[in-house]
Amino acid sequence: MFATTFNTTNAMKRLLPLGLAAMGALFTAAAQAAAPGITGPTFTLQASPANITQPDGQQIYSWGYGCVGTPGGYAPTTIGGTFCNAMQLPGPTLIVTEGQTVTVTLTNNLPAAAGNTSILFPGFATATQGGVTGLLTQEAAPGGSVTYTFTASTPGTHAYYSGTQGDLQVEMGLFGALIVLPKTVPAACTTGLPATNPGGNAAARTAWGEADFSLAKSAYDHPATCYDREYLFQFSEMDPSIHTAALAQVTAKAGCTAGVAGCSLDVPTEPYHPAYFMINGRSMPDDMDPNYAPMYPNQPYNGNPHMHPGEITLLRVIGQGRWQHPFHEHGNHVRILARDGNLLLSPGGNLAGPLQFTTTTTPGVAFDGLFYYTGRGLNWDMYGHNQASTDANATLPCVPDVNGYNTGAPAAINYFEWCQDHYKPVQAAPFGDVPAGGPITLPDPNIFKNGTWYGGSPYLGPDATARATFGTCTGVNTTTACGATGTTPPSGTVVNSPSTEAGYAFMWHSHNEREITTNNIFPGGMMMMMLVDSREFRIDESQ
Repeated sequence: MFATTFNTTNAMKRLLPLGLAAMGALFTAAAQAAAPGITGPTFTLQASPANITQPDGQQIYSWGYGCVGTPGGYAPTTIGGTFCNAMQLPGPTLIVTEGQTVTVTLTNNLPAAAGNTSILFPGFATATQGGVTGLLTQEAAPGGSVTYTFTASTPGTHAYYSGTQGDLQVEMGLFGALIVLPKTVPAACTTGLPATNPGGNAAARTAWGEADFSLAKSAYDHPATCYDREYLFQFSEMDPSIHTAALAQVTAKAGCTAGVAGCSLDVPTEPYHPAYFMINGRSMPDDMDPNYAPMYPNQPYNGNPHMHPGEITLLRVIGQGRWQHPFHEHGNHVRILARDGNLLLSPGGNLAGPLQFTTTTTPGVAFDGLFYYTGRGLNWDMYGHNQASTDANATLPCVPDVNGYNTGAPAAINYFEWCQDHYKPVQAAPFGDVPAGGPITLPDPNIFKNGTWYGGSPYLGPDATARATFGTCTGVNTTTACGATGTTPPSGTVVNSPSTEAGYAFMWHSHNEREITTNNIFPGGMMMMMLVDSREFRIDESQ
């Protein structure tokens, strides 16, 4: 196992070498991620052009949906510094409640040569007012408007996107997400998670002064869809040659009159060679910067999930491009709840969605899934408890509930620890073989190939490295000096004090290797980290 610890003041882009080193690495960093958006049920949008940024320094000419004026509201309300500009990629996330009548008015502010544009809301019976007749729906002519009305009949995560010349307009960025919250939240979800200690996760957040950033308590009107946190991920890819060609033609036809011969675009969209692969309109490492970061005025949403052990995390995922993206969420499988708002249930009413090692995002299709991490079954104490230590954090008790977890004390750092592994060292002899005293052979930090990002502690919590000593060790950290009792290798020699808080970072990334590059340079593209921290680390998803 490779590991590191980080101070919370480190810039997010300092995390890049960590991702190269290993999965399941250890560090801490402030996270700003959720499922942010604007609230309805009435929305006034426009389609407009603007540039988006990429980590290689390129400015890509794009089109996107955005707000006309100030929206009715933002959610979750615990996130500050919000904005909704005239153009976003992806478009504003529209948040409504099941049963509401939703009205979306779209104004076409694209260049005249781009022609008409529109919005499709798949899965909903949509009525239209105004506009001009198009192939799939009513469209807004250049400078004109059209209004769409539908009933948000089913909860869940849904896509919306242009229904006009989709091969070009969706590629240029005209897509977004619609989140429908359930009208009725099951009682089991309002009581609180986990089931063995109702309200325990909420009590833990309260004990540590942590705000609630979820939009609701359940994803659907079903007691098995309760969750603690949620994140929205929209996967898309981009072929810059198409965007360059569109800009060249728009520039050449500037000032032309829509509908007049010659005032239209003829941009080839095949062959298709995408060079940018994005999560919520950003590529790694930009996707780990905060929501509403001012350096991304047209890309307000990030992709940096964060959780505590024992929390249930709802993943809202949409395939918004032309390619299917195989995305791997390290740390656990994802339980698929629903696709396009259709809850997957057995005839008996139980969840019937599969557990997936790698989730697939099909173009135009959305899914909701649950991700859960506890550390159960590691066969070593991931908090590094040590009976011989004088550190109070190192001797915290673990009292199992009926399911074997420590849920009786929500304010404890090791809340939701799997008690069967309590006091088990990761390995008694750090440089020895697995049979020498533990399930993992730790790397020798004196060997340069381990890299300077190896922090020396595979444990969660404050003082994780300092209290992860099993026995007495003096002098250099070698098996000769430490003997069979051993200790974890030293840390704090690069950027951190051994007393800083430590957590796990599970790399989440596309399993198509090209898609974890930016313009063919690794690392980049569809890659991020799921950060797992012990309870004393307050996950702040606000600004």
